[in-house]
Amino acid sequence: MNEEELQQREAQLSARLARISEMEAQILKKEKAVKEKEKAKKQVLLRLSPTLWDEIAAWADEDFRSINSQIEFLLSEAVRQRRKK
Repeated sequence: MNEEELQQREAQLSARLARISEMEAQILKKEKAVKEKEKAKKQVLLRLSPTLWDEIAAWADEDFRSINSQIEFLLSEAVRQRRKK
């Protein structure tokens, strides 16, 4: 290869590298958006009987969780079990 061919080849490779870098940046941006969406928590108004509330509170205490965390844990487990079916 002569000098001119090497320069052309280098220019092509540089252009490819620039496209790859741009694609990587887009992928990282999309991944970040997905993670942010996953982090966002939805607020839900939930009415429970006092008896059920007391049971969940006692269970949460045994598991060293807040009541809110215990409810979220229980719902997550229920969804996981449903997906297995």
